[in-house]
Amino acid sequence: METLKKTLAAAKENLGFLLVCLLVFAGVFAVAMLFERLLVKERKKLSDTHYITYTALFSCMAAVLMLLEFPLFFAPGFYKLDISELPVMICTFYLGPVSGVICEFLKIVLKLIMKGTSTAFVGDFANFAVGCTFVLPASVIYHAKPSRKTALIGLAAGTLIMTVFGSAFNALYLIPKFAKLFHMELDAIVAMGTEVNRRITSLPTLVLWAVVPFNLIKGVAVSALTFLLYKRISPLMHLGDSRRQARRAR
Repeated sequence: METLKKTLAAAKENLGFLLVCLLVFAGVFAVAMLFERLLVKERKKLSDTHYITYTALFSCMAAVLMLLEFPLFFAPGFYKLDISELPVMICTFYLGPVSGVICEFLKIVLKLIMKGTSTAFVGDFANFAVGCTFVLPASVIYHAKPSRKTALIGLAAGTLIMTVFGSAFNALYLIPKFAKLFHMELDAIVAMGTEVNRRITSLPTLVLWAVVPFNLIKGVAVSALTFLLYKRISPLMHLGDSRRQARRAR
């Protein structure tokens, strides 16, 4: 009977977490749609097939890059860096905020299909939520007035917002939720950080000396690669736009 009660309690807890994930996705998607309609000045008139194809392509690329992750020397082992936001950022610069959010979501789904989860979905949820706080601001600022300058401003703003949000989100929700789902004490998680970084002695210092630099490094790396690559590959994508417009004009 006691085992049954524990099983039902765990199922209820996981169901609640899943509900939170779905609500966050719905909220982020709604915000992306609102920004795209109100603030994005140059909305591309592309066919549904073209839109879906490119979104799916970049989602697959992002999912593969998400599998290539590595730990950082100053953070506990469950914080692993990847650059999967790179294809997502290129996708959202090309197609807009909504496509970026969809790409971010599909990336997580594909990764779960290929590899599963080792964090009871907490890390996957964190990757989506924190990733969107990076992608959305950068996309909206860039599309409001597309140029190299606004791209750079958007990437910088996205990095800053992701760092602030990601740090607060980890401290207030993600780390406590991770501990609860794995039946761990917060002190045990802090101790994992202390093993690799002596400055980590509490939850606030874990966030300060692990989460903050983690998000900054990821934001700067993805921003630099996006800034270098997007303008080089965008002519190839826009070449397809020109061909489709020419066919419609005939």
